[in-house]
Amino acid sequence: MAKYSTGGSSGGGSGDSCELCGKSSDSLTAANVAGAQLQVCSDCASSHNDNAQTQTSTDDDRERKRKAAQNTAKASGVYDGDSSHWEEEGTDYDDDPLPYLVSGYGETVEAARRDAGLQRDELAEELDVSENDLLAVEQGRANQANVGGSLVEALEDRLDVQLAEE
Repeated sequence: MAKYSTGGSSGGGSGDSCELCGKSSDSLTAANVAGAQLQVCSDCASSHNDNAQTQTSTDDDRERKRKAAQNTAKASGVYDGDSSHWEEEGTDYDDDPLPYLVSGYGETVEAARRDAGLQRDELAEELDVSENDLLAVEQGRANQANVGGSLVEALEDRLDVQLAEE
């Protein structure tokens, strides 16, 4: 039967038993269990410590989101799994800086392109830019995709929209 501590030493326990399962142990660990700080064995700490589970869950969520973003980028053709060109060449924002963009700029570009009756590949060809860069702008990822300010200006001129904040 599990022994629950109220913080006192009464109850006949010797103080070296797990406060959850009652198992004797020389190495008890402090654990947060349902809001209570208890001294527990390693088995109970791994399965009942709310702090440890939250950290593990957070780490799992981060890893899951990272993989999902990577898969999305690969599926859209933006990232092929090879980052060597970024590592070797680096990024030079001084030549073509990206301006601060208005909120919802991606949806604005996509709607304006469709209103103009253009497919993404047609507009990319007309502006002489990469279709992947245009896709990145439409998906609201211009900064992450290293899109230059000249593409934003060209889109503003061609589609008669405002994308850069004034």
